[in-house]
Amino acid sequence: MEKEIGKITHWYDKLGVAVLDLKGSLKVGNIVKVRKGAEEFEDTIVSMQIDHKNVSSAKKGDEVAVKFSQKTKEGAVIYKVE
Repeated sequence: MEKEIGKITHWYDKLGVAVLDLKGSLKVGNIVKVRKGAEEFEDTIVSMQIDHKNVSSAKKGDEVAVKFSQKTKEGAVIYKVE
């Protein structure tokens, strides 16, 4: 089952880091699906930051930076895989 939890508002290509605008909660260890058009991949959240500080969880309304193992793009939708 998938639940939309946010969107990528910025992508830092050299760092492989996305800034997410969250519509739901997210924790380190969660598995997420990243989808933009026909492109899609799953990844595990291994670290998150809010204002350059490491956090283990974030809630609806937070803006978090997350490192992904694959390239993605601004506007991609993030789903939590349950």
